[in-house]
Parts: sequence; structure tokens; C-alpha cells
Amino acid sequence: MQQIKDIPKLPPRPLIGHKGDFGKICIIAGSVGFSGAAAIAGTSALRAGAGLVRVATPMSILPIVATLQPCFTTIALVESEGKISKKAIDVVLKAAEENDVLAFGPGVGIGPGPKVVLENLLKTENLRLIIDADGLNNLAKLPDWPSFCKANLILTPHPGEMKRIWTGLLREPLPQDRKTQTLEFAAATSATVVLKGHQTVVADSKKFYINTTGNPGMATAGAGDVLTGIISALCGQGLNNFDAAVLGVYVHGSAGDLATEKLGQTSLMATDIMDDLPQAFKNLI
Repeated sequence: MQQIKDIPKLPPRPLIGHKGDFGKICIIAGSVGFSGAAAIAGTSALRAGAGLVRVATPMSILPIVATLQPCFTTIALVESEGKISKKAIDVVLKAAEENDVLAFGPGVGIGPGPKVVLENLLKTENLRLIIDADGLNNLAKLPDWPSFCKANLILTPHPGEMKRIWTGLLREPLPQDRKTQTLEFAAATSATVVLKGHQTVVADSKKFYINTTGNPGMATAGAGDVLTGIISALCGQGLNNFDAAVLGVYVHGSAGDLATEKLGQTSLMATDIMDDLPQAFKNLI
């Protein structure tokens, strides 16, 4: 297993490039009470360079999500009890077909609707799919999902979510070591796995990376939604899953460090991380 230490870089943008060249991203996110998760993920994808971002969200909260960020477009999803309904499957699958990358999970809640939608996405051949937050909590309720998964996956759990998806799939006890958890789950699922936290670990079946940026102030609501948007955007700009995840966690942590220099750890919010993404990307040049 090879440890990667070099940080990938995005290629220079061509002078004749247009927005379609930099990724069409669809983020399925939000439920009643969690409109912010959808807006944060969508805005972060834009800040990370995506050419076009669409946020698919339950129709009752769509006006809120759209108002929070005018630079992405929205897709209304049929809902049940404030969450995505299984009746939204056709609209979601059409979005998957029309976009380069799809992210699922921030703020969607746990329930039969999100679970059925996720199951159908997993069965979509060659779909580049990032699963985060409640997407992972719904994934934990799908037994033996790798046996029918045809999507090209990036999973971004925090430690609690890792425990749930590990227990939901594997019979072995969860290892204590974070690197071992990430490597073994990546091998078992053929996914790129991002285990968030201090020294975030990224792994696929052949290599791994241990992140060096970030600080405890980033342990705040919405920070993971920022990372989902960043990784989605980097995939859309042509990076493979592993490189997009490595660059994503590095830039995410770097933006958190820049924000902390100004604000301190105690007062840091997810939107502060977003605000410093431009400088974090500039520092890579």
C-alpha cells in the first residue's frame, strides 16, 4: 500500500474554456429544518471551481435554498414528511444522467424515501457519486450494498458515520486505528474513503494519504457539507476520485486554518471556511 504525500493540482484553465468545461454538479441535499446544508454544499462547489451547480432539494424548502445562494440553480423534489420521497426517483435519475458528478446526503435525513433514492443511485452504472452525512446513515441500512453497486463512489464519513457503515456491512469488529479502518473499508467496497477528523485519512484500494491541514475549530456544523461541495467540484474538473479527495481535504483544512488565524477556533463557522476557499486555492499556485 503506497502512501501519497504530494498534493494534486488542478490544470490551468484554458483561455477558451466555458462553464460546461469545469463540471456540471448536482447535489441532492436538504430536508425541512436543514436547508442550510444544501446551500452550504452548493456554494462550496461553486467556490471550488465547478462550472455549473444544481441543488436538488425538497420542494417546500427550495425557496429558502435558492435565496441563500443565487449562483446555483435548483431542482424541486417530491417530498414526504419534509424529506425526499421515493416518488422523486425519476427526477433524481434524470439529474444523474445530465450531470458529471452527483453528491448525496447533506441534510437529507434518514427514512424510506432517501434510502430508496440512494439505492437506485448505487445501481446507476458509472455514476460518479459522493455520499456524505445522512447519505451514509441511510447507506448503513442497506445490507450488502457493494454486491449491487455500479456507481463510482467516494464516501466521506466522520468517525460516528464510519462506525455505522462498518457495522452495517462488515462482520468484523471496527479496528481502533483510523488508517486501518479507512484502508480496510476502501478494500471491502472498492470506494475511495475519506475518514474525516484530525489527520483525515483518504484511501482507495491501492494508496492512501494522511492530511496535514485543519484544526479543532473546524469541528462545527456544516463543515462536512463544505467538504462535500469541494470534492464534488474537483471531480467535475477532471480529477480522479482519489486525487479529488486528497486535494479536497487539503484545501478544506487550509481554508479552515486561514479562517482560524483571523477568528480563532471558538468562533469558527462553516461559512467562514467557505469564505477562505479562494485564498486556499490561490496558495496552491
